[in-house]
Amino acid sequence: MPLQTVEPQRLYRQIADQLRALIARGEFAVAHRLPAERDLAKQLGVSRPSVREALIALEVEGWVEVRTGSGVYVLDRLHRAAAPPSDAEWGPLELIRARRVVEGECAALAATHATRKDVQAITTAIEQMKALADGNVMPLEGDRAFHIAIVSACGNAVLIETVQTYWDSRRGPIFTRLGGHFETVKSWRAAIGEHEAVRDAIAAKDPQAARQAMHAHMDKAHQRFSASWRRAKPS
Repeated sequence: MPLQTVEPQRLYRQIADQLRALIARGEFAVAHRLPAERDLAKQLGVSRPSVREALIALEVEGWVEVRTGSGVYVLDRLHRAAAPPSDAEWGPLELIRARRVVEGECAALAATHATRKDVQAITTAIEQMKALADGNVMPLEGDRAFHIAIVSACGNAVLIETVQTYWDSRRGPIFTRLGGHFETVKSWRAAIGEHEAVRDAIAAKDPQAARQAMHAHMDKAHQRFSASWRRAKPS
């Protein structure tokens, strides 16, 4: 048999493969709750965020069901998807950490280079977010406009395309499913305040404050997506 091209596999996919195999062998019975994230992470020798990404991937595939306020439960075969999501999809929590690095520097650059027009574009995006949240709609389009307005102020086409790709990756099935568990209009209102802090630092032409504000925003986003499954979803 001819050799096949070897593709690097994302860590959460390796974890998902192991858990899927255990479920298929009956190690975790249908309708039973899986061990807690921290226990799975310890047994696998990986981080809890990587385990969470794997569990969300398995939920998208129909192997498990996440019941917020309770835990993660094994489903019967009738719920299985015909094919798993693309292996090319980035893990959501890993993506947020990458965005922290890149967009923190973009915010600092924007604080140095942003014109009055750039600051207005950032402000307009925040106002769009507020209007959507007031209408009880998740303000994703306003959020995208905000982050693109900041990187556009840097005047670097590579950075612009990179941030666009990062943000658009949140439309993938794994990130979308994770957001369904933890994103609410209430959580977005908190995020809007974080956006305003970034905008204010850029408007004040303070690169260090802009970097710190973007880091704080990404850290809080990571925390929101890392909340306990057993904590009831906020309203």
